[in-house]
Amino acid sequence: MGKPFFSLHAQGFVRVAACTPRIAVGDPARNGQETLELLREAQARDVDLMLFPELGLSAYAIDDLVLQDALLDGVEQAIAQLVDASRSLTCVFVVGAPLRRNQRLYNSAVVIADGRIAGVTPKSFLPNYREYYEHRWFAPGFGITGRDITVAGQTVPFGTDLVYEAQDQADFTFHVEICEDLWAPAPPSTRGALAGALILCNLSASNAVVGKAAERALLCASQSMRCQAAYVYSAAGPGESTTDLAWDGQATIHELGVQLAATERFPAQRQMAVADIDVQRIRLERLRTPTFNSAAAAAGHPETAFRRVRFAHGAHERDVGLVRSVDRFPYVPDDAQRLDRDCYEAFNIQIQGLRKRLEATNGKHVVIGVSGGLDSTHALIVAARTFDALGLPRRNILAFTMPGFATSAKTKANAWVLMNALGVTGEEIDIRPAARQMLADLGHPFARGEEVYDVTFENVQAGLRTDYLFRLANQRGAFVVGTGDLSELALGWCTYGVGDHMSHYNVNASLAKTLIQYLMRWVARTGQFDRATSEVILSIVGTEISPELVPAGATGDLQSTQAVVGPYELQDFNLFYVTRYGLPPSKVAFLAWHAWHDAARGPWPPEFPDSARRAYDLATIRQWLAVFLRRFFAQSQFKRSALPNSPKVTTGGSLSPRGDWRAPSDGNANVWLAELEANVPASEDQALG
Repeated sequence: MGKPFFSLHAQGFVRVAACTPRIAVGDPARNGQETLELLREAQARDVDLMLFPELGLSAYAIDDLVLQDALLDGVEQAIAQLVDASRSLTCVFVVGAPLRRNQRLYNSAVVIADGRIAGVTPKSFLPNYREYYEHRWFAPGFGITGRDITVAGQTVPFGTDLVYEAQDQADFTFHVEICEDLWAPAPPSTRGALAGALILCNLSASNAVVGKAAERALLCASQSMRCQAAYVYSAAGPGESTTDLAWDGQATIHELGVQLAATERFPAQRQMAVADIDVQRIRLERLRTPTFNSAAAAAGHPETAFRRVRFAHGAHERDVGLVRSVDRFPYVPDDAQRLDRDCYEAFNIQIQGLRKRLEATNGKHVVIGVSGGLDSTHALIVAARTFDALGLPRRNILAFTMPGFATSAKTKANAWVLMNALGVTGEEIDIRPAARQMLADLGHPFARGEEVYDVTFENVQAGLRTDYLFRLANQRGAFVVGTGDLSELALGWCTYGVGDHMSHYNVNASLAKTLIQYLMRWVARTGQFDRATSEVILSIVGTEISPELVPAGATGDLQSTQAVVGPYELQDFNLFYVTRYGLPPSKVAFLAWHAWHDAARGPWPPEFPDSARRAYDLATIRQWLAVFLRRFFAQSQFKRSALPNSPKVTTGGSLSPRGDWRAPSDGNANVWLAELEANVPASEDQALG
């Protein structure tokens, strides 16, 4: 294997900790010792980067004491002790300290690693309003570039033009700003991000007032999203002086707008938030976002104005676990409130898309094939709600069920119950006579009574259904509503030009199979339709997914889609991370293993049935990922290059050649399969050596 599979560093992660020590007011020696104890705790947890609060070595709320040489000398002594202690630590850490330079005092962030001070970043913007008076004591750091400072006997880079870069781990780059800098209209971290920093750090001592925590969370989340970065925020907490202010000590870690970890507010003792940041994912997100590069160009390419300060932190290749939640269903949130919101938005985006197409064509009728399966059921209920919104009668929806050689009694019954419950115009066309005639014309063995169920046998049925739907649309002044979903398009599980591939307008093409299942549950649970309709919707959700093109064998088992293309829950996971972030197969397998190897670990989406909670070992994950890569990259692109119009619904959900995904139809999967083969062990035992 090319690299240790279970090493978080090998998989592009950096473990960070945002710390809230218990501060001693104006006592650098005690604060240095408190910092060292937290460092040792973090060392035991294999942390790579640690962040401490603003002026944490002196305490923040000490007013004019900060101008006393005795205290400032004590701060430098504490820094010297921390530098010495760092020789036995594998992390890089950032402490807050008041530092003297050229007869001025700066509110500073000191970066320490491997027995040396890597650099010092001063605070750019000093608050001097309401309860803050920092201009009384400190000089502003804004505009200081290309300078040095001598601290604890070391002369090191000093300025706001520093980006810190690990010399022993790819993508481990960070920038530092201090408290008020984040509240400025143009935070220094924005330029730091444009200069290449993937992790943005803020040493803060912002006091607590009612409502400020929500404001702070909004700022951290938005800065991490806007800068396409991680944002690590450490806050002053227990022990700070409360002469006129109070402190909540909440530290947080955000990545691309999502909070990964946070400490409790108003703690009595020291604490730290720890999370694994996916720096590879952040870098790839920037790579695929031209706006980020354009912003760097508009800012004069800040990387040319920044100094890259390199440090060593002792990156290891051991398995230290993963301090991060990985959703089993990237298209289906675990949080009930967010899931409800996402389902509402997805359903209404589909309705809006179909509504506009009807208005644009002055359409009054649509034709839709209804099999009694997931996709056609969801497309039909979208059509029903669209006609309600337009004030058109549902009987103008012309729904056809077309049983073939393998149609089960259950799905056919469900199709009729659904059509009747919705009040659409339902009809049935038995395609078997036409299929027999075509198979006979082709000289197919089935026409001679032989049980040959090859791809021709299957596609004759799929093609006839589409032929009927398009000709019915011609006959009745309508257009065909498509039903094929995102997962099928990714895996090529559709017949080119017919079946789920082709329509006049497809409402489902941006919806993964796993999301469609939840959308239908949401439709039933929230009473979008009457009770009878909701009951049949839930019955369809619980039915085995099958194309129903091959008759059941001697055992009576239905043809199973997932037995051929893999479990949709795994393939949707693969689809999201391969297309949305462009992660290499080994990273996708690593994330899938952490999400799926233990059914008892981590949250499941609301109302997910206990009986359906499965686990997958590494061998199974690897097997189906290989199937996904072959089908996605080598076998199916020509189908995706010829898709009908369809509304994009989710951020990871469009394979339209006019949307999120453009690729050559004559490509191959070789490079992805080679990466999978080289870097993903065949089993957990092999991965562990």
